[in-house]
Formats: sequence, structure tokens, C-alpha cells
Amino acid sequence: MKLATRTYGTLHFEAGKGRYLQGVSYWVIRAEPHVGLRLKRLMQRSGRQYEEIRLQATEEVSRDLLWFIDRYPLEMSLSDRRRLGKLARRFAERVRGYALLLDGTTQPRDFDLAIPPRDYQRVAAELWLQSGGLLLADELGLGKTCVALCGLALAELRPALVVVPTHLQFQWAAELARFVPGLKAHILKTGKPYDLTAPPKGRRKVPENQGEMFDEQLRYPDVIISTYYKLDGWAETLAPQLNSVVFDEVQELRRPDSNKTRAARHIASKVGHRLGLTATPIYNYGAEFFEVMEAVRPGALGSWHEFSNEWCHSWGTKVLIKPDLVKCFGTYVRESGLMLQRTRKEVGRELPPVTRVPHLVAADTQALDDVESSVAQLCRVILAQGGDVLEKGRAVREIDWRLRQATGIAKAPHVAAFVRLLIESGEKVLLFGWHREVYSIWQSKLSEYEPLLYTGTETPKRKHEVGEQFIKDRDTRLLIMSLRSGTGLDGLQTVCRTTVFGELDWSKGVHDQNIGRLVRDGQEHPVFAYFPYSEAGSDPVMLDVLRVKKSQADGIMRPEGKLVEKAQTDPEHIKKLARHYLAARKES
Repeated sequence: MKLATRTYGTLHFEAGKGRYLQGVSYWVIRAEPHVGLRLKRLMQRSGRQYEEIRLQATEEVSRDLLWFIDRYPLEMSLSDRRRLGKLARRFAERVRGYALLLDGTTQPRDFDLAIPPRDYQRVAAELWLQSGGLLLADELGLGKTCVALCGLALAELRPALVVVPTHLQFQWAAELARFVPGLKAHILKTGKPYDLTAPPKGRRKVPENQGEMFDEQLRYPDVIISTYYKLDGWAETLAPQLNSVVFDEVQELRRPDSNKTRAARHIASKVGHRLGLTATPIYNYGAEFFEVMEAVRPGALGSWHEFSNEWCHSWGTKVLIKPDLVKCFGTYVRESGLMLQRTRKEVGRELPPVTRVPHLVAADTQALDDVESSVAQLCRVILAQGGDVLEKGRAVREIDWRLRQATGIAKAPHVAAFVRLLIESGEKVLLFGWHREVYSIWQSKLSEYEPLLYTGTETPKRKHEVGEQFIKDRDTRLLIMSLRSGTGLDGLQTVCRTTVFGELDWSKGVHDQNIGRLVRDGQEHPVFAYFPYSEAGSDPVMLDVLRVKKSQADGIMRPEGKLVEKAQTDPEHIKKLARHYLAARKES
């Protein structure tokens, strides 16, 4: 006689409804109180739900639920049972496939590139193809672009879209021509859609039978290259046409409320293969990883509600709870196959080391004195209880601009003197800054070296020319670059080993990216990164915040290592800047 199995509640599948929830689905669990409590303890992403627990129906959640109902059976329909089993098996097979590939048991396929990829690059490309979505976060200089080109060489992944920062359009086109010369690539000219098969403007349209050359002009591009800022206008047009998308410097998508992020997620939801490339996905705080992954593997971390419940300080916050949890999260995303991140040592491609040197410089007080009264008033507005929200927002933006600029101006002559010493010792120098007024002082103080500018003002074409001149002209000794303009730029490492951060950025990731312009294949010397800082203005607080952000990023990107210090839970660095400034004025 077969005994009836006791059930402890119900489980059913629910598809998302409405324009913004299409493709999003949930497992809905209604269970006896003690069983619901046990499930909540095991799966903290469920948050404070009690009578009804809703979990996004990802492959991983399905695998965990299948394990849970073995202990606490739940009633469900036959179709839901089959769906649960299918998703759970897919997760188990994918994780097993990753492990076999990474330990060398399974060999990756060969890729037909004009310049053969290295074995570790083939492994990364195979992981991307198997998973459909991968964040490739290898250390700077390991050839992440080549991994993307391995996939783009396959016909089934084309047409493909490559999304890049503005200054990398021509570099990507050149790399495509070098590695996969048979492909037709097209750089989007405007943010407004146009016919991608039309002949170049001004060329007469001729009958189709007049030769292969004209046929080539009319053929839809194999690879479309777009900047992040053109993506919003093209998203609806391109999404139905594409089979894959590559997001270079994917940390550009870390802000969920931007048009480029929304456009990227729309395209990602429609294509079969998505690849994110970056050495620094965490620019500020750990939860930015969620935003990046929504474009690379949509839904893999559950909903934002689930993610923040499980990994963050509290629901809706961005900072991970504590150092140990940050390390756990880093291990989790690697072992789940969401991110592949390897060091040069791990793949046998060690490069000369980087030496980071903080250097205390003087600061002329006049520039700081000029903004003293206005900055002090802004500090009081920011720290006041209550008050107008819009006014506080304006004050936050203005104090950041005013005090950082004043700090940069105050120390600019002394930074220039330090750079002069480096150049006179025979070095080519890459000098990073942020404010135009600071650049002007540097240009004046160092005019005999005819410094080149690579900032937000120059056109992509001019930036390309400047980069080429710095590389090829032996007499060009100084390149001034904006802190956020040089991501992905290649070639500087062949002629330069010295970088100076004349102004600081709030983000450690920006510093790492910029140092990475020099630490890559082709660099034959140890790299020196100098950080001139002053004891006045915004520098002391920025250095403190950077230490906090470094602890968040290092815990995720280096889960096997120790954190620099305990992660801080207060992300409001402008408030910290305001408190510090007012306290310093009282002391003086």
C-alpha cells in the first residue's frame, strides 16, 4: 500500500505581466508558517515576506527549491514540476561545465582568427558561448578584446553589436580588421537610426548585378560599433536584428537610471549571447555589480529587491554588509559562472609590477580661501536637518565641484614642478586631472614640453591622433588626460611607464583603469603611479573614501585575499566632506 506524501503548502510558476516585466517570472510559495520561516532562513533574498514568498525563477533559485522540496514537499502542477526540474538541471549542468572547462578536463574549441588566440583566451570565449552571458573581468592587459573577437568570428553570433566608450570606436574597428579581416564592420555615425545597408552618402545607387563590390556595400554589417551614448536611439531598431552584444568597459552601465543602461538592458533581453568586458566592474560600491550583471546575464542575481535583501546592509542600500560577506559574494559570483576573473600570474602572463607612490605636496591657500565662504554655506545646507531636497541636491553638486576644483588649482603648480622633475629625468609622463582650469595651469607651467590634451573636449578623431603622436613621437614627453577619458586606450605602454594623478577621483576603479593604460602586453618596465596629495581641501576626505571603496572592490574581485579594512556602510561622501571642511575651519 502506497502511503500519501504529506505536503506543506503550494508552489506555482507565475510569468511577469506588463511592458516592463515581460520575460521576468517568479516561483510563488505559500507554505505552513514553520516551513516558510525555514525557507526564508535558507534563502534570505525572500526578504520580509511571510504568507506568500515570491522568488524570481532563475536557474539557481530553481535548483535550491528542488533541493528544499525534497525535505518539505509542496503541491504543484505537473507542468510546473517539469519546469522546475528543467531549470534546476540547466543550472547544475552549466556549473559542472564551467568546472570541467576551467580545470582542463574539457578543451575549448578552436577559433579562426588571423592572430591565433592564447589558450586562456579560448577558455574564456568558450565559457561565454556556453553560458550565453559572461562578465569577463580578467586583469588589465590580458586581452579581453581578443576573447570577444573569438565569439564574433562565429557566424551564429552575427550580426553583433559592440558598445564602447566614445574614444574606442576606431580602436575596435582596427582590431576587428586585424583579427577577423573578412568581417564587415560599421561605426554608427549618429544616435538617430538610418539604413545600415545603404551605400555611402553621395555614391550613386546601381543595379544589384553590377558586381560583388556593390553587393558588399549593401550587405548588413557583421559587427556594428556604437558608443554608449548612441545606444538609446538605436535600441529598438537593433535589438530584433542582433544575435550577440559585447559591452566594452561595461562598468558604464552601473547606474540604473541612465538612458544608456535602459537601452543596454533592452538589447540584452533580446539577444542570445552577451559579454561584458572590464577589469573594474566595481567603481564605487559592491551593489553596482547587480546593475552591471543585469546587462550581461539578466535576472541571474534575482530582482534588486532580492539582491539587496540577501547581500546588502538593508533593503535598497548599495553597500555590502561586512567584509566577510563581501568575500563570500566574490567567491559566489565566480563559482556560479557569472564572472571570470584571472590574474596575469594565473595565466602565465606576468608583467612588470606597479609601484603606487603617495606624494605630499604643498597647496597655495589663495584658491581655497577664495571659495571659503561659499563652500562653508553649502556645507551647512547639506548638513542641516530637513530642508528643501532640491536645494540640498544642488548644494551637493556645487560643493563637490567648487572644493575639488579649488584643491586642484591650489596644488597645480606643485604638481607641475613634480612632473617637471620626472620629465627631466628622462621619463614620458601620463598626467591625469579633471578640471579645465587645472589643465591650463599645467600647460602654462610645462609649456616648453608642448603637452598634448586627451580630455572630454577633444573629438574622438583628435583623441586618436593625440594617442598616436604620444606613441610615435619621441620628443612628445607629456600627455594630459582626463581621469575618465582613457578607458580601454591601448599602445601607451610601449613608450611610457610613469603616470601622475594630479587630481584624485572619488572612485578607485578609475585610478586602476588609468594605471592599466600602462600595465599591459608590451610593457617592459616596472610602472610607477604617483599620487600627489595635499593636506588641505578635498584630498584628505577623498583618500579616506577611496580606502572604503577599495575594500568593497577587493573583496569581490579578490575574494581569496584580505580586505584593506572594514567596509564602511555610509556612502554619503559629500556629507563627510562637508563635516571635515567645517571641522577644519574651526581648528584653524
